Amino acid sequence: MTGPQEELRRLLTRRYFFGTAGSGIGAAALTSLLAADGFAAAPEDAQGAVAAKFEPPAPRGPDFAPRAKRVIYIFQSGGPAQLDMLEYKPRLRQLHGTDLPESVRGNQRLTSMTSDQPSFPVASSYFDFQQHGECGTWLSSLLPHTGRVVDDLCLINSMHTEAINHDNGITLLLTGRQQPGLPSMGSWISYGLGSISNVLPAFVVLMSNGSSQRKDVLPLHHRLWGNGFLDARHQGVKFRSGADPVLYLNDPSGLDRSEQRRLHDRLARLNQLQYERSGDPEILARVAQYELAFRMQRSVPELMDLSGESQSTFTLYGERSRTPGTYAANCLLARRMIERGVRFVQLFHRGWDQHDNLPADLRRQCGDIDQADAALITDLKQRGLLEDTLVVWATEFGRTVYCQGKLERNNYGRDHHPRSFSAWLAGAGVRGGMTYGKTDEYGYNIVENPVHLRDLNATILHLLGIDHKKLTFKFQGLDQRLTGVDEEAHVVRDLLT
Repeated sequence: MTGPQEELRRLLTRRYFFGTAGSGIGAAALTSLLAADGFAAAPEDAQGAVAAKFEPPAPRGPDFAPRAKRVIYIFQSGGPAQLDMLEYKPRLRQLHGTDLPESVRGNQRLTSMTSDQPSFPVASSYFDFQQHGECGTWLSSLLPHTGRVVDDLCLINSMHTEAINHDNGITLLLTGRQQPGLPSMGSWISYGLGSISNVLPAFVVLMSNGSSQRKDVLPLHHRLWGNGFLDARHQGVKFRSGADPVLYLNDPSGLDRSEQRRLHDRLARLNQLQYERSGDPEILARVAQYELAFRMQRSVPELMDLSGESQSTFTLYGERSRTPGTYAANCLLARRMIERGVRFVQLFHRGWDQHDNLPADLRRQCGDIDQADAALITDLKQRGLLEDTLVVWATEFGRTVYCQGKLERNNYGRDHHPRSFSAWLAGAGVRGGMTYGKTDEYGYNIVENPVHLRDLNATILHLLGIDHKKLTFKFQGLDQRLTGVDEEAHVVRDLLT
């Protein structure tokens, strides 16, 4: 219930004055707009009751013809070691054990975990590399399945960021700044393009834990898929493994669907009256969320039920894909979600923080993802979905060429390295079979075609038909953007077909 102090506050706002003064005209205009966008003709439920008609305004839409309609964004949390997986540096075998020259390291900021080390011994990769595909891209022996789809991948070996610690690094990548509280990429895309489906959210989050044996696995906060200052309907919806994938979605026992339909319609009418009094746009978002939740009660169980998938599909993704909550199962679910109209699917996979015991731990982590990554690309391509689906594989930063702690014959660790790391793209509008960017012989400094995280975000938006400079929201007196207010960001056109 709204208290008297809140009512008084609203009476004193300009928004309330103009909202109430023009409520008749505003309601008529809104009805006209909704009818034009197809909202007013909401589908009837199977019970025959008319679905709620009162919906928020339509999204702004693309600025130009998009190459991609949807995104599967795979975030590898913790900083995978690019020099052991995706970036081949053969000269490191000769340099193994030598001290990284100060001229190479320069004045780079180091973490407290290695800043006091007396030396910085170079650690060449424990794993062999070989070329794959017609493009001849070099990949680690840890990624044999990925090698089979490398002609569809655009590998970037010149990513860089200014963040050196995990939380602010992840926050920068996914929201555009290191400070918390801003909308995530999925929320921005939901705000800009809206939903494709009317029975599933525009933005869904899936999470898996890696096979790493590290006990201090990094936490992932809800704000990383939060809506920030955008209205609540743009927040990511986290799907869990198990019998109850979305919390509080199911009805209490004893309430049948027709009763719930009537309850929703009455609540929508009450909210409409409140909106006409206050003009608060959050009320529109609330009504839309209630209605979507009602529809999801039928769509989510079907989505999460993998029993209809063929044996060949499970063979493609691997037997782990039968186990809910695994990375492989989430990759399969991501394909099912974009088939059913989810605009943006965010996969989080944790465990990539190998400060020590890297060879054994990295082998486990790559065992989680290699077959599933390749299967996702193959599956999308076979179904004709890769043509308009963008797949992004990224992380917050990379790993140092020098060893953290003592360098042993068959063991080493690597510290955080924001100055250069790797990511890859595949799908709609992306040049497959390409390796972009180059670092020095140590894999430490970028010497060709640097790509900042903001450049990556601008490029993703461009593929969706969005000019990153125009996707804005006025907040705290600034036209806020995913790519920053004053910071520079550029579409990397060399990556595009």
